[in-house]
Amino acid sequence: MSALLMVGVSCSDLNETPDYIGPNSFYKSANELKLGVNAIYDDLTMGNSDWFNYYYNRYVFECLVGFQVGWEKQPLQYNLGNVTGQDDVIEAYWGQSYRSINRANEILAVADQLVDPPNTALIARLKGEAYFLRAFYYYGLLSYFDNAPLTIKGTKDLSDLASNSGGTRAIIDQIYADCAAAIAVLPEAYTGADLGRANKWAAKTLLMKTQLWDQKWPEAKATAEDIIDNSGLTLFDDFSYNFDTDHENMGERIFEGQVSAKANANEYSNHSAHFNPEDLPTDDGGAGWSWLSATQDFRAAYDDADKRIAGTFVESYPTARTKKNSAGQYPIVHWSKTAPYNLSRFGGIVDPNADPNNPAELIFGKAWSGKLTEIRAGGSYTTTERNTIYFRLADVFLGHSEACNESQTGDATTGINAVRDRAGLDPVGALGKDAMRDAIVNERMQEFVFEQVLYPELRRKSTFGGTPDYLGDYIKHFSALYNVGRTPKAKDYVLPIPLKEILGNKNVTQNPQWK
Repeated sequence: MSALLMVGVSCSDLNETPDYIGPNSFYKSANELKLGVNAIYDDLTMGNSDWFNYYYNRYVFECLVGFQVGWEKQPLQYNLGNVTGQDDVIEAYWGQSYRSINRANEILAVADQLVDPPNTALIARLKGEAYFLRAFYYYGLLSYFDNAPLTIKGTKDLSDLASNSGGTRAIIDQIYADCAAAIAVLPEAYTGADLGRANKWAAKTLLMKTQLWDQKWPEAKATAEDIIDNSGLTLFDDFSYNFDTDHENMGERIFEGQVSAKANANEYSNHSAHFNPEDLPTDDGGAGWSWLSATQDFRAAYDDADKRIAGTFVESYPTARTKKNSAGQYPIVHWSKTAPYNLSRFGGIVDPNADPNNPAELIFGKAWSGKLTEIRAGGSYTTTERNTIYFRLADVFLGHSEACNESQTGDATTGINAVRDRAGLDPVGALGKDAMRDAIVNERMQEFVFEQVLYPELRRKSTFGGTPDYLGDYIKHFSALYNVGRTPKAKDYVLPIPLKEILGNKNVTQNPQWK
């Protein structure tokens, strides 16, 4: 209390008007507006230096399904289905989403008042980016929560706090409006320093994904065909190009968070450090936390001929868990479906007593992520450079197949077979509606594992206790196979609105599954 009194006395004794930077004083030209828009992108990566950051939180949510497992506190609890409205990760994700939404709201408000005649076109483009980013973060809320509150103006005081009544419908409609505004002004591509910014095709992809969520099948089909036919984008011949550092912001990579530990020393946090093999030698990029991997069972479900395996999983690597071999080198271990495996922290790692000169003993069962780890001689887990992928063209192809199948119009095999052809797999033939839906879901699982979109996709396509129930099937399979003792419950199909939001905003009520 005394500190507050001291501040009050000090301020009242000032003879000058305090000078501070705020929205009304900072934004004088398009240059400042661009800096403000850049801040909206920050939550896509580590720009805000949050430990539980936006994309790591999505990694944790993914553990609700059971194909991805982890031994840090949060992933472990999600594997067990233990989620609460007081969860640190949920609170962080919710706060980051609305922080970025509010930033977009402020940018859109000041941009309308900005007078900078030489940069009128740039201001319009920056507004388009803000519209896209606001829609992107709202889609992120739609993906995990029912009836999140919608706000499209900056929050100034408690009277501005939004209700969440009818929030899902309101958010979907706002995403439609924001995507339309973004599509109208965003360029089709960027060059130079602007590479990686949201373009027209990113906005159209977001629109398609929202139409799928809204079950607007003809509209989603048309949007997907527009992207496929008119964007000039094609699938990479090599699946792994989607995740390396040599093909960033090009080809089928439609939208990605820009990551560079060279530019921001915090970037390594929660990137490869969480996904590195536990026993990777330090001088090959090892150390970190190594919490998250997929189950041996999930990896074993891939066709042996699937070309995605090499870009999706770490199939071999040098281990520091055994003695060095007769040549004085770390021996190379290889993934095997017959290697011992369990859900413990060290389950599925090579036996420390394995003969370092006997390849038959140098096997492991964990399915480490090849999309996220950066194993290289002389590397370090603190020098992450791989971008975080959010949208890519394969999603559009599978979205087209889904829209065709659900509407029973067009050719539902075209999109899925483009994805399978790149993977070196046989095409899917004519199937009934239910069988095709199953095939598309399975293809999504194998195409997008470790990209942190599968829990939302399964929840979108599932009905608790109904048909189909892909999410429930995955949970039951995981629980039975690994004796987890977990059964699907209604709460598994949606995250709770954070308790802090319920307590702090009288206009928000909890969804029925969590009351």
